[in-house]
Amino acid sequence: MVFSSTVFLFAFLPAVLALYFIVPAGVKNIFLFIASLIFYAWGEPKYVWLMLASITAAYVTGIFADKEKYGKKTALISTAAAVVWNIALLLYFKYSDFFVLNANSLFSLSLKLPGLALPIGISFYSFQSLSYVIDVYRGEVKPQKNFITLGTYVALFPQLIAGPIVRYQDIEEQLSKRTATLEKFASGVKRFSVGLAKKAILANGIYALFQEIQSADPSSLSVGAAWLSAAAFTFQIYFDFSGYSDMAIGLGKMLGFEFLENFNYPYVSRSVTEFWRRWHMSLSSWFRDYVYIPLGGNRKGRLRQCANIMIVWFLTGFWHGANWNFAMWGVYFGVLLIVEKFLLKKYLDKLPAFITHVYALFFIVIGWGIFAYEDSAQLAQNFKNMFGLGGLPLWNAQTTLWLMQYLPLLVILAFGSAPTLSRFGKLLNEKYGGLYQLVIEPLTCAVLLFASTAFISSGAFNPFMYFRF
Repeated sequence: MVFSSTVFLFAFLPAVLALYFIVPAGVKNIFLFIASLIFYAWGEPKYVWLMLASITAAYVTGIFADKEKYGKKTALISTAAAVVWNIALLLYFKYSDFFVLNANSLFSLSLKLPGLALPIGISFYSFQSLSYVIDVYRGEVKPQKNFITLGTYVALFPQLIAGPIVRYQDIEEQLSKRTATLEKFASGVKRFSVGLAKKAILANGIYALFQEIQSADPSSLSVGAAWLSAAAFTFQIYFDFSGYSDMAIGLGKMLGFEFLENFNYPYVSRSVTEFWRRWHMSLSSWFRDYVYIPLGGNRKGRLRQCANIMIVWFLTGFWHGANWNFAMWGVYFGVLLIVEKFLLKKYLDKLPAFITHVYALFFIVIGWGIFAYEDSAQLAQNFKNMFGLGGLPLWNAQTTLWLMQYLPLLVILAFGSAPTLSRFGKLLNEKYGGLYQLVIEPLTCAVLLFASTAFISSGAFNPFMYFRF
């Protein structure tokens, strides 16, 4: 089940919200736990057992990861067991085919591919479970003795299948005591409406351009069309994923939770370093706190720091999918971050904002060009086309047609990926106060919900990109 579906919007969500506010406070977590399992089982009933097994593993290893009660040795063994369990799950379900395929290619073998279906959201809930046990071992949180409470944390449907990665320590108190006010609920509806529009209208809309260019006859392409395709994917992945995060945060607010932000207008960045402080912040901070710092961070010399950065970014890329293009994407950004840190930073700080912004966007778009193509031949051909090595003209009439057809949407996407509209809303609120809050804002949300529903009902491309990660 996806948020941008009629069954979620008009059946599951209204039923869950109605019952959630009816049931007594003492059973709200039980209700959310059951509702979340139903939400997950809607698309993949056969993998509910895996979700329950992960929760059980986190519960047991979390209990024994308490150094104060069971001693350092037992706690370390329990934490190591949690690491092995969660990493083994990812390796088995997500990377089995990849490893077998590469072994066959490298050693001329004919091993049969396992052909396992990827459990939706496994990358997210495995990382959440793992961070919980590690935090218990570090003494940053107390082990959760209530299985339902921990299960609610791991399986909570707003962020279950595509993040953001919510850490236990960030919502520990909210799991036992949270307040759902009318003001918070209204704020959640607003955030959800914006996220749904970003996904259903903007991300899906610009995906059509990406698809048109990808499926076009090669004779109709140009260098400009290749860059237009890359720009379309750059916008699509942002509005798709940030839209989901907005909806997750909005749903959390409706239920009384406060999740941390996952995006902060990454395309306004003036460097690649800044971009990664603004993009998918829950993943970046997870790798920083649970991989980079434990490896030694920047405390053991420059060479070791560079090695740590490359390890983190190789893993970050590989986390996204079982294909070499994702690993290449991670290594690409790791190299850029090292170059910026040790060579370019002092120059970037002195350059005008416009130049550094163009610089950052150029390398960001190149990065998404690597990310977009799992087929190596298609990836290579796309970059040949982008840099004039594919025998294409710089521009042609078909490229002009695509540009003019999608220009209004591209302008909206450009404004929507910057804080311009948010600042305009704040100005309206300051100027008109009650009129804005009581009329303009609710009316805007209603229009967005209506328009998004209309787009969803049309049956166009709809699943979230990050479901497959």
